[in-house]
Amino acid sequence: MSVTLCNDVILHVSILIFRCALHIIGVRCEKMKNHVLIFRFCLVLFLDEDIVIAQHDFKPTNDSDLPFKKGEKLKIIQENGDWWLAKSLLTGDEGYIPCTYVARAHTLEVEKWFFKDLSRRETERLLLAPGNKIGAFLVRESETTPGAFSLSIRDTAGEQGDVVKHYKIRALDKGGYYISPSLTFPSLQELVQYYSRSADGLCLRLGSPCKTIAPQRPWAQDEWEIPRETLKMVKRLGAGQFGEVWMGYYKNNQKVAIKTLKEGSMEPEAFLQEANLMKKLQHERLVRLHAVVTKQPILIVTEFMTNGSLLDFLKTDDGKKLKLPKLIDMSAQISEGMAYIERKNYIHRDLRAANILVSETLHCKIADFGLARIIESEYTAQEGAKFPIKWTAPEAINFGTFSIKSDVWSFGVLLTEIVTYGRVPYPGKTECLTIRKNLPILYCTNIFH
Repeated sequence: MSVTLCNDVILHVSILIFRCALHIIGVRCEKMKNHVLIFRFCLVLFLDEDIVIAQHDFKPTNDSDLPFKKGEKLKIIQENGDWWLAKSLLTGDEGYIPCTYVARAHTLEVEKWFFKDLSRRETERLLLAPGNKIGAFLVRESETTPGAFSLSIRDTAGEQGDVVKHYKIRALDKGGYYISPSLTFPSLQELVQYYSRSADGLCLRLGSPCKTIAPQRPWAQDEWEIPRETLKMVKRLGAGQFGEVWMGYYKNNQKVAIKTLKEGSMEPEAFLQEANLMKKLQHERLVRLHAVVTKQPILIVTEFMTNGSLLDFLKTDDGKKLKLPKLIDMSAQISEGMAYIERKNYIHRDLRAANILVSETLHCKIADFGLARIIESEYTAQEGAKFPIKWTAPEAINFGTFSIKSDVWSFGVLLTEIVTYGRVPYPGKTECLTIRKNLPILYCTNIFH
């Protein structure tokens, strides 16, 4: 007997048992208005709670991984960190799967429009991202009212541009949900279906669920120092003082960014020691460091960001269309990442638009920690060290002394880049004139007076 047929038999037996139970307690199913509710109760009570449904396709990179297609059902055998041991109910094969690619069956998480742990601010970022149109919506758990939900819809506000409007979905004591007390629904699914047909008091009728992209697949913990042969460089994205940046693939199917360091720019031992410190910095506003190749030439492997650097993106047609509220939001995202760096007692030392990367959904992440250092209170650079002059604080230029305060200075210059859509700071001035303009007389050397 096939796995699918077995599941169907279990389902029908479960429904039969549940109907008998209802009859015993004097409740006739035929009189219940919502037969779908019976079906869902059966699933919750009688079916295996370890069943998950794939939300995205997954291609393996190791022999121990389990491949699957979107919509496929799997049974979880063991949960451990980001990678779970699972069995495919379609093929019977076992292997490891990324937990971010699946959702538990018979829960709201399988609905395309449900986003469980999402803040109001992040909701607006997602709905206003490219790819979503007027009417795009999602349902999330309420931040302020336990047991309640929020319905968020993308709408337009004329000259103000597109906005997101929020509606509280409240729960009834006896079960069910409502936005307006005069109209209640047994489930969130029925509520969404109704407002997809009629606005009935909302700003507009619900359109398509908020678009999502496949999450970054978790990186295996034991894949830190990797062989050079596992990387394939495909497209050169840019070059700088210390090396080049490439788009490439890890084990032929995981897209990554690969940064090369020029030979002799850093000793492998010193680099590995610093990289291990940088690896500990894990935050949603920081580009994730995945792995390294420690033999010369040194390679750094990080997550890939579709829209490249913020500096380049602001100069594109899509970047030039961004209005001030979105520019402010991008600035806020960067400040969230820098606040985390400060809490960890790090300094960045090279904060500028060229070192901020932008995702497909216009999320910003801080990158390029080549100059980052862990500090107690301040850091003094070695003699001869090079700085990005127009972004560097006066005390850092004059004395080589860096602190979180000098990062704040750089952040201020970065803000001017954002609101001018990537214009060079202090336009028309050389680095020498920039130093003269910004350094107080006390700091300046005799050459300027």
